Amino acid sequence: MANLSYGGLRLTPPKILALGFILLIGTGTVLLSLPISSANGRISWIDALFMATSATCVTGLAVIDTGTGLTTFGQIVLLVLFQFGGLGFVTMATLVTLVLNRRISLKERLLLQESMNQNSMQGIVLLIRRVLIYSLVIQLAGASVLALRFLKDMSAGKAIYYGIFHSISIFNNAGFDLFGDVHGPFSGLTRYAEDPVVNITAILLIFLGGIGFIVLSDVIDFRKRRRLTLHSKVVLSTSLILIAAGAGLFFWLEIYHTLKPLHPGGKVMASILQAITPRSGGVTTIDIYKLRESTQFLIILLMFIGAAPGSTGGGIKLTTFALLIAAVYSRIRGKEDVVLFRHRLSKENVYRAITMTLLSLLLVVTATMLLSITEKADFLAVMFEAVSAFGTSGLTMGLTTELTTIGKILIIILMFMGRTGPLTLAYALRPTKGKELYRHPEGHLMIG
Repeated sequence: MANLSYGGLRLTPPKILALGFILLIGTGTVLLSLPISSANGRISWIDALFMATSATCVTGLAVIDTGTGLTTFGQIVLLVLFQFGGLGFVTMATLVTLVLNRRISLKERLLLQESMNQNSMQGIVLLIRRVLIYSLVIQLAGASVLALRFLKDMSAGKAIYYGIFHSISIFNNAGFDLFGDVHGPFSGLTRYAEDPVVNITAILLIFLGGIGFIVLSDVIDFRKRRRLTLHSKVVLSTSLILIAAGAGLFFWLEIYHTLKPLHPGGKVMASILQAITPRSGGVTTIDIYKLRESTQFLIILLMFIGAAPGSTGGGIKLTTFALLIAAVYSRIRGKEDVVLFRHRLSKENVYRAITMTLLSLLLVVTATMLLSITEKADFLAVMFEAVSAFGTSGLTMGLTTELTTIGKILIIILMFMGRTGPLTLAYALRPTKGKELYRHPEGHLMIG
């Protein structure tokens, strides 16, 4: 991995990305701790840090009610943080560079390559231009539709503001809303559980934000190229399978429970939204704490899987999950190669997926164990909170507002590691070493 020199310091792209997120979080913490940001007295430093981390890491967990606890200034600070956090501060910095008509340097291209999970720098600037254009168009379209819908419930100025805020929040998978009551373990969008405009718009925004900008660009180019890359095929197929399976299971588990009061169309919309939102969306139209334990565990699994690489979402990522399933299938069939869509995948990809999953599991298990010590809550609620923070999902069973100071710090660490990625953070923290000049003798170990 290439090193970049800044002021005599040699930093790898993962280190710069991690430091960039820390800088954004620090700036947001200072701004949110100002009296102008709070509607009910000054926000404590730990709560300001929690909210800034949740926004920058596009999680959505909140210890302060965004709608009533923050002023318009505080809400705009959050909006800027999750816009930068969702698209990536490197992407946003590139936007400034492009506006000023400056040349993108080699160092900046290396950072862009790392931030977008690309294997090469070829076409990276063109991809960033597309990311910015697509994001702007999608968010404006979402804001327009939501604003028109909110006009029925509020004044024109408020409807426009709410439309913009929620469109940016949902597309960036941030999960913040201005309707909710922070003292209740649910999103304010529960009032729109049967509203087709809000539901369909939210589903599309979460889906488009969660599949990744690389896939989005590939799909738009499909008419010209008449083919999709392997990455896009895996992301789209895995995403659609998880949405269909998740919605079907949710509908089956909750049909005579939380879905019972809704009309048939509302039941279907609620099931689809609740199937797609755990994978980093963060908005929900059903009270999470009212769900069956089996449904809550289903949501935990979906939150752990997360969204696609290069997207605004977290988790171990769709491609990692797909690769692990393909590897298990190949081993069961006695095949040496792992194949997806008639493409053989390298052992390096398999090792990276296994490493990412095990590091993530270790992180979540450790955090859950520590939270079960520091917090007075059911084990499932503790696990749900930990996985939600790691997967930057933002869903909660009500534990967020009851967290102790130590609990808040643990969740902050989880949100940060979930957004930057355990593997990226491991690369950032590891010492720089050259290639090993020797290999150990091969050993044999009994497995299973």
